[in-house]
Amino acid sequence: MKIFETHAHFDDVSYDEDRDELLNEMLKEDGIIEKIVNVGASFKGCKDSIELANKYENVYAAIGLHPEDILSLNDEVMEWLRENSANKKVIAIGEIGLDYHYDEPPRDMQIESFTKQLILASDLNLPVIIHSRDACKDTLDILSNTKNSNGEYAYKTGGIIHCYSYSWEACKEFLKLGYYIGVGGVVTFKNSKKLKEVVEHIPLERLVVETDSPYMAPEPHRGTRNDSRNISFVAEKIAEIKGITPQEVIDITNLNAKKLFNIKD
Repeated sequence: MKIFETHAHFDDVSYDEDRDELLNEMLKEDGIIEKIVNVGASFKGCKDSIELANKYENVYAAIGLHPEDILSLNDEVMEWLRENSANKKVIAIGEIGLDYHYDEPPRDMQIESFTKQLILASDLNLPVIIHSRDACKDTLDILSNTKNSNGEYAYKTGGIIHCYSYSWEACKEFLKLGYYIGVGGVVTFKNSKKLKEVVEHIPLERLVVETDSPYMAPEPHRGTRNDSRNISFVAEKIAEIKGITPQEVIDITNLNAKKLFNIKD
């Protein structure tokens, strides 16, 4: 029943008092979690993610700057991302992308920073973890058209559309580009009709499960600090929607994550 958690932020300050205790509990031999990808968002978050990955055998790191944090994405930080991607525990560039919900930072800056980091990931042959909120068209346009330093389409290195929030019609376009769809606690919410439709139609081989801890806790824990133990509620809801067992969901999404991140064990 062990589950591959593809998106969490255990570097967050909300875990400062019990981080080690919690991670040790989840990752112990008879724990619920097999592996965790700790995802950077700020520059500090990237550093902390690598530190956690180096400390815990079954924690991996994704490094990249979230659209809300791109004001610090200068040449020095880009070079740091490039150099630190050589760490064997760094398995993706992320989370990167676009967030137009508040329109800050300006969209043109977000597009530039997203494109730069997408090219970096492709040059390094690493998948991406993409944050896209209220920015479906621009996200698809950038993924479809961006080329790396060798003139190859950057989308070919693959990745995850994290915390998917768009329609099934849009989902089909992301699938055509080869991306996986990340599903978390929102799928358990009563008002998540659009996401439930996506889960119903999408092949299980293109899904991965996530929590986005400490955010977006699923029912019945909505509104509390989230952690990866709640990922079982996500798997159970996906199983219910698709009319299969939770174990089938876990088995296939685990394989999907290992394939994407090139993890052999």
